[in-house]
Amino acid sequence: MAKKSFIQGAVILGIAGIIIKIMGAFFRIPLANLIGEKGMGYYQTAYPIYVLFLTLATAGIPIAISKMVSERVAIGQHYEAYRVFRVSFILLFAIGICSSAILFFGAGHIVNAIGNPGAKYAMMAIAPALLFVPIMAAYRGYFQGTQNMKPTAASQVVEQFFRVVAGLSLAYVLIKEGTVFAAAGASFGATAGSVMGLITVMAIYYYKRNGVKRDIERGSRSNTERGQDILVKILMIAIPVTIGAAIMPIMNTIDVGIVMRRLQETGWSEEAANGLYGQLTGMAGPLINFPQVLTQAIAMSLVPAIAAAYKQKDMNFLNYNVRLGIRTAIIIGLPCAFGLMTLSEPIMRLLYPMQKASAISAAPCLFIMAFGVIFLSTVQTLTGVLQGLGKPMVPVINLLIGAIIKVILTYTLTGVNSINVRGAAIGTVAAYIVASSLNIIAVKKYTGVKFDFMLTYVKPVSSALVMSGVVWATYRLMYGFFGNALSTMVAVLIGALVYCAMLFVTKSIKKEELRALPKGGKIINLMNKIKK
Repeated sequence: MAKKSFIQGAVILGIAGIIIKIMGAFFRIPLANLIGEKGMGYYQTAYPIYVLFLTLATAGIPIAISKMVSERVAIGQHYEAYRVFRVSFILLFAIGICSSAILFFGAGHIVNAIGNPGAKYAMMAIAPALLFVPIMAAYRGYFQGTQNMKPTAASQVVEQFFRVVAGLSLAYVLIKEGTVFAAAGASFGATAGSVMGLITVMAIYYYKRNGVKRDIERGSRSNTERGQDILVKILMIAIPVTIGAAIMPIMNTIDVGIVMRRLQETGWSEEAANGLYGQLTGMAGPLINFPQVLTQAIAMSLVPAIAAAYKQKDMNFLNYNVRLGIRTAIIIGLPCAFGLMTLSEPIMRLLYPMQKASAISAAPCLFIMAFGVIFLSTVQTLTGVLQGLGKPMVPVINLLIGAIIKVILTYTLTGVNSINVRGAAIGTVAAYIVASSLNIIAVKKYTGVKFDFMLTYVKPVSSALVMSGVVWATYRLMYGFFGNALSTMVAVLIGALVYCAMLFVTKSIKKEELRALPKGGKIINLMNKIKK
């Protein structure tokens, strides 16, 4: 297999992720206006449980497929790569049937146990998606293993598009029947989206079937692995990844009890404590998730690239991808972190103009959590590297250590009245700092990689600092004339342009790295013309 850097795949997945996030925003806001808080209560009862089932079913197996397929393709074993796909398809199909049946037929018992029986139909409507998404994950994992991210990106965008269109349309049609049925219609959007996403990825596979058959026929069929052995290897990779994916959601669930109790112990009323927690998780927290779309794309693309290089014992190319992956994550994470820190209050006021007091109060939480974006970016990237190296338990243990520290700090600091809910934000940042530091130690241990301190850290930080200064000055100069909203948006736009320019001025990005991007050659030609 020809050497492939992860960067093109990361760009493709990153663009798809941004599109999906934008479509998601266009779904949630009109839905809330349409079905109201009561309908959203039903929807929000069903959807998180669906996500939990989905995480348990699909968090680790696609990564396992991607890694194992990439390893076999790297040494010409295309038939064995196909067998990995076939075994994993059967496994995911079985998981899909079981999880879908549990959620559909157990919907009544689940919602009664939660204490929200009106959510039964919403849960039943979303349950069939658990059959189709795992099957889709098998195809995605296979394509990712061949380092072709386009089918994954295309199916993700199609899935989200039909989820939004079907969910909003059904909610609109069914609202006359009551909010219970409108919420069920919105939930069914996930099922409709999963069906169309599966059709898309299967159509791509069918279109490429002749090439797949040629590769299979060309591949060696000697020393074939037993299906049981392949299954065991898939589970050995998938189970640690799934555990790792569940750690922070579990810790965040524990966070609710800790924060609410500790705030009330220091004199805050139940209502005030709930409001403070809402500022942290409902107002500031979602803004931290946006940069994750891009760094998750890096991590997903790194797994097969690292696995292939490691299987071929090509440590030079492996270390090149590790260094480039870390730099890319830092280059993405820094402007997001510095920008959110510099404009924490203006951004909160821009997004929540009807809740001005709460927005201002939530700004310190955003400032603190924004600092953690840098480390969250590297945690995700280094996790992808370690998974590609066949060390999936290492990042799980490191994140668990970080999560334990988070719980300790959250418990201690939220009990200080002057710090209150900001203690939880500090605990979250500390968790990512610890996990990131431990991951980088592990990567150095297993690969021997050395980082160029100036290129990896100093130049991107310098670029981000200049951007931050320009953003602050732009906002301050404009605020008196144009108000908060326009000043914030213009400052963000100018900051993005300045940061991009500074990356080239400081030579934080090399020409050969630009060339690896889609249309990279055209970007280089444009830069050469500007220089002339």
